[in-house]
Amino acid sequence: MNVIWWLIICLEITLNASPIINVISVVTACPTECICLSQTQVLCNTGGLNEIPVKQFPPTVEHLSLTKNNFPIIKSDAFGGLRALKKLVLDGNNVSTIKPFAFRGLPRLKELSIQYTPLSTVARFAFAGLQNISTILLGHNKILRVEGYAFAGTANVKMILLINNPMVKLETNAFSSLTNVERLILPSGLRQIEPDAFSGLDTVGLLKLSFMDLDSLQSYTFRNLRNVKVLLLQESDLGIVTENSFDGLTNVESLNILNNKIDAILELNLTEAHNIKQLKIYGNHLLETPEPGTIVLEGIETIIVQNNHFPCGCHIHTLLESPLVNTTSYDYHEFLTKNFCISPLELYGLQMSRIDLSSIGKCHEQVMRENLESSSANSIMAYKMKNVNFNQNTGLISYILILFAINYSYLKYFLLTCR
Repeated sequence: MNVIWWLIICLEITLNASPIINVISVVTACPTECICLSQTQVLCNTGGLNEIPVKQFPPTVEHLSLTKNNFPIIKSDAFGGLRALKKLVLDGNNVSTIKPFAFRGLPRLKELSIQYTPLSTVARFAFAGLQNISTILLGHNKILRVEGYAFAGTANVKMILLINNPMVKLETNAFSSLTNVERLILPSGLRQIEPDAFSGLDTVGLLKLSFMDLDSLQSYTFRNLRNVKVLLLQESDLGIVTENSFDGLTNVESLNILNNKIDAILELNLTEAHNIKQLKIYGNHLLETPEPGTIVLEGIETIIVQNNHFPCGCHIHTLLESPLVNTTSYDYHEFLTKNFCISPLELYGLQMSRIDLSSIGKCHEQVMRENLESSSANSIMAYKMKNVNFNQNTGLISYILILFAINYSYLKYFLLTCR
């Protein structure tokens, strides 16, 4: 009898203890270089990992930190099976390559940080297919290139941070098929933005381009960039704003061109098709006055042109006749009050309203152009008057000939009847 009771007690202890044994076995199934604080949190910092031991992590892990390790490559599907993962930190590793679809299969991932690494290229499809991720931190790396479609299919991102990278060129299609991003912050020091660099980027809260050193803002820089809340070009040398720079940009709440040096504007053509609600041109230094007809500002609800420095030589008359003045949200005199001179040297920094405009003669080419336009208009008018006179004279002659023909017919008839 005692033996039977002993067997029953042993069997019950075995059955009740099995979950505990399983839990212990799971928790202790942890890479030796890591610390598994729980089923949901694993730390592998300064552990000397040469590869990512994904199969040794608990499948329930939510916070995984792999920092200061030696693995150079993040392979495709590198974290497959960790579907509960919410935060992934890969800072300070020796990562030089991220393969396409490296982070596929992580539906709950909210935060991804890859910073302070020798990573030089964000390869095609490296961050593709991430859905509902909050933050992608790629700052403080050695990134020189973001290849086309690097973020293809990724959506609903609160922030992509690329600051403090030595990137000098933004390539065509770098952000194609990336949608619904609240903040896209690019590194300073860009020297070239290729045409269509933002093509296919749709729905952005803030796109910030600052501290650039461009030779020019190229044609079609912003083509197929759609639905932007704030587009900010700031604290940069924009060089020459070329023709069609903003062509294909649509649905922008606020386009801000702030505190830049601009060598020349060959064209700034913003029409109703762009659907821009506010244009703010503030604090810029423009070295040359745009030629007549190069600036078109149509269909914009609010235009603010303030605290800029413009040439105040003979070209000032061309400026004051341009849409920068005539389509702003305030009158001509307020424009003069809120903007300043950059040249000539003796007028630098002077408020434009303090200049005696009547003492500044128009430039020779402007006078010649106006004379040609006036001469052309007079020639056209003279030609029209000549045609009118010619037509009138022709009509009078025709009328006389008709009368003569009628009278001749009557005279002929009269002579015939008198015989």
